[in-house]
Amino acid sequence: MTQATKHISILVPRGAILGSIEGPRLVFAEVNALLQRLGRPPLFQIQLVGLSADTPVCGGLYQVHTELLLADVPRTDLVVIPAVDGDLEQALEANRDFLPWIVARYRGGAEVASLCVGAFLLAATGLLKGRQCTTHWAAAHYFRARFPDVQLVEDRLITDEHGIYSSGGAFSYLNLVLYLIEKYAGRDVAVTCAKVFQIDIERVSQSAFVIFNGLKEHGDEPIKRAQTYIEDNYQEKLTVDQLADMLALGRRNLERRFKKATANSVVEYIQRVKIEAAKNSLETSRENVNEVMYQVGYTDPKAFRVAFKRITGLSPRQYRDKYNRERATAA
Repeated sequence: MTQATKHISILVPRGAILGSIEGPRLVFAEVNALLQRLGRPPLFQIQLVGLSADTPVCGGLYQVHTELLLADVPRTDLVVIPAVDGDLEQALEANRDFLPWIVARYRGGAEVASLCVGAFLLAATGLLKGRQCTTHWAAAHYFRARFPDVQLVEDRLITDEHGIYSSGGAFSYLNLVLYLIEKYAGRDVAVTCAKVFQIDIERVSQSAFVIFNGLKEHGDEPIKRAQTYIEDNYQEKLTVDQLADMLALGRRNLERRFKKATANSVVEYIQRVKIEAAKNSLETSRENVNEVMYQVGYTDPKAFRVAFKRITGLSPRQYRDKYNRERATAA
């Protein structure tokens, strides 16, 4: 049975990142080429859609010629929202005319997929209210502050909820494109594309790539002092009561204010700072896992392994084998 053609509208926002426009277009086009080699009709009609015929992207370094303007696309099957570059508030303002169009296409039956920080444009439509979304881990703090009614799950590589998709940071969009190809064209086609473009199709988390950097643009000076103390003394055994005494705050007051300011509990923040230091040692040093564990203030190997895997998605040994410079060179 012949599959119906899927109309894919890849938006071209002003200030977009060129790769997140061309990357999806290229992979979807490869599906058509593969199907044609198999004697089957192409599955996707891929079109670039913009606010103007020529759109500046990448800080004005390039111009992308769009095949269609918004008014030329009354219906489509999939809207792809690429990542934007630079100041995100300025990007939202420059591209606000896309928002009602995206909402209208979704309500007309189209699916919508955001790539990396394209999630900010998607969230600005209001379609994500009360729903899950992911984006680049480096933009997570800002996203939460800007869209508090969206359930951000920044450790996830892909989200899929009610025909709305999102992907994690940078080139993670390729995993979402493969996910959509598997849905539309089947597992065999998606696997072939993964091989052609050398994409790890089974990757489901971006946790291993996160570089933890505690949010400090919150204006709560005692909480900033607590954060700095944790970061300067992560090798020690730190407790909530110890920090509360140091700041002359009640424990419950400290925990409430800390969570509000940093989006982490005190214990989570301590663990993340310790694990970030452990990651750096595992990447750059010759110490074994136990030596690194003691250096960052853990004494229980099981507790260290559990915390490390929960935060990174990998065991300490797996992380070292994957990212240690000497081991990578030797391999």
